[in-house]
Amino acid sequence: MPKLKIRNIENREVGEIDLSDAVFGSEIRYHLLHEIVRMQRNRRRSGTAAVKERAAVIGGGAKPYRQKGTGRARQGSIRAPNHVGGGVVHGPRPRSYAFQPPKKVRRGAMISALSLFASEDRLVVLDSLDLDEAKTRKLSGILDTLGTGHALLVDSVENENLRLSARNLERHRFLPPEGLNVYDLLRHDQLVITRRAVLEVQGRLEKTVRTRRAES
Repeated sequence: MPKLKIRNIENREVGEIDLSDAVFGSEIRYHLLHEIVRMQRNRRRSGTAAVKERAAVIGGGAKPYRQKGTGRARQGSIRAPNHVGGGVVHGPRPRSYAFQPPKKVRRGAMISALSLFASEDRLVVLDSLDLDEAKTRKLSGILDTLGTGHALLVDSVENENLRLSARNLERHRFLPPEGLNVYDLLRHDQLVITRRAVLEVQGRLEKTVRTRRAES
C-alpha cells in the first residue's frame, strides 16, 4: 500500500496517508494511456474541413460545346473535376473524429496514470489548499515553495478562491476531483492534490474496481 507524506502550503510534513494499491499501486498500462489520450484529443478536433463537389460548384449548367464535330473530347460541364475551378473528387467532408472506449479501458487508464505519478514521486498531497482570498501572486508563491513548476491542482469545486487564483497561471491548471482526466494529468509534471480530493478520487475508482470484480 503506497504511503505518502502530507505537506502543508509551507512544504512542511504534517502527516502521512495510506493510499490504495488498487488505485495508486497498480500496474501501469501504457497502451491504455495512449488510447485515452487519443480519444480526448480526437474529441477536440473540429472536423469541419470540407470541399465542394461538382454539384455544389456554381455554374456549368450548359454543355460547353456540342457533342460531335469539334475534334475535341466530349464534355458535359465546365464544373466537372477535370476542369480548373470544377468540383473536387473524394475531398474531405465535415465529420466527427470522436470515439468511445469501454468503461473498463477509461478506468484502467486513470488508475495507470495515478499509479505512474505515485511511482515517480510526482504526486504531492497537501492537508489543505484553502486561500483567504483569490490572489494569483499568493498561489504562485505557494507553488514555488512546494517546488512545483508545472502542476495540475486538484481540490473541491467549492474552493472558489483556488480556482480564481489559478486561472491566470500559465503553467498550472485547477480541476475538481470529478474533472480529473488522463490527458490533463499527463500534460503536467506534478499532481498537487488535497487530502479530501485524493480520498474522493480513490473512493470513486475503488468503487468501480470492486464493481468490475463483482461482475466478473
